[in-house]
Amino acid sequence: MRTTLTLDEDIAATARRAMSVTGLPFKTVINQALRIGMESVLAPPTSRAYRTEPRPMGLREGLSYDNISELLAVTEGEMHG
Repeated sequence: MRTTLTLDEDIAATARRAMSVTGLPFKTVINQALRIGMESVLAPPTSRAYRTEPRPMGLREGLSYDNISELLAVTEGEMHG
């Protein structure tokens, strides 16, 4: 398929540099780059699952989970709510 394509200057410069490095013609360099780019657009990489490692935090000496109201009063103040 023949079409007209306007490239930004930085893209054209990168394509010319790729031509000189690879020895490939301009058309081949552009087609290869477009194939790679289109594949990544159509199938973006999956993100890794976010994981955290739990750590025991403990409870300060003298505090207990048995009386939550008292625990909140000590840690957040009497006006918690």
